[in-house]
Order: sequence, then C-alpha cells, then structure tokens
Amino acid sequence: MAKEHYFDITAKLDMMEMKNAIIMAQKELNTRFDFKGVVAEIDLNEKAKTLSLSSSSEQKIDALKDIVISKLIKRNIAGKSLEEVKTEGISGGNTKIIYKIVDSIEKDEAKQIVKAIKAMKLKVTASIQGDEVRVSGKKIDDLQKVMKKVRTLDLKAPLVFGNFK
Repeated sequence: MAKEHYFDITAKLDMMEMKNAIIMAQKELNTRFDFKGVVAEIDLNEKAKTLSLSSSSEQKIDALKDIVISKLIKRNIAGKSLEEVKTEGISGGNTKIIYKIVDSIEKDEAKQIVKAIKAMKLKVTASIQGDEVRVSGKKIDDLQKVMKKVRTLDLKAPLVFGNFK
C-alpha cells in the first residue's frame, strides 16, 4: 500500500521577523536625508496586529511604505501581508495610514484554494482545517503541481507551504 503524502497551506507570519523588519525600517528612516526634520513614525501593534505609518505628506507616506515593504521582503515576508485599512488626517496636517497584518487564510480564500485544486482533477484531496488547508495525495509530483497552481492564484493572504511529509 502506497504511503500518503501531505502538506499544509497557511498564511502564518513570523512576528519576530516582522519586528526585525520594522526595526530596520526605523533605522533607515533615521538616517535618510529626505526625512531630516520631518515628522515620520512607524508603529507596530502586535496585539491588534496593525502597523501604522504617519508623516507630514502623502509623498512621505509613500516613501515610508516603500521602506517598510523593502525591509519585509528582505526578511522573506510578502508585501501582501499588509492590507490598508484606513487613511486619516491627524493633528498638525499630518497623515496616518493604518495597515492590518494579514496572517491567516479567510474562509472564502480557503474555499477558492480547494475549488482550484479540485479543478485540476489530480488524485489529491484538499480539506479546510481551521485557518489552513491540508492537501494530501499518494504522488509527490501531484502535490508539487498543486503548490505551483496555488501560487498562481490571486489571493490577499501571503501563502506559506509547510509540513510537507
């Protein structure tokens, strides 16, 4: 009897790496010439899973976002892991943008993943288990095809493939 292989699709985020990326972004912010004498802040709230950027103008906010995303990418965290929630004006004419940190697969996206896997007509089974999707099958090649297909889907959550056995 053939052995059953499986892997899990999750959107888990390494918060330690996220913190390190934010620290590196703050260091770069302090050394950049275009931010000298300008109000600019990066604030990570781990419990609420939010990241807020504030600065004096839209252009500075965009530059701040570019700095943060480049540091996230260097730490192997997808830029998709930040979802813009709201933009608001704060005191002194400054602007603040709040991002939600996406670290789980929503039910709709999980259903979309399962539907795409079933449409491939391979001998694999996909099941939703909480905030992860488990894919199992007898052939490792089929599982690798599923991984390749799922990577091409347009999803909000940054996917992580793990627990491959």
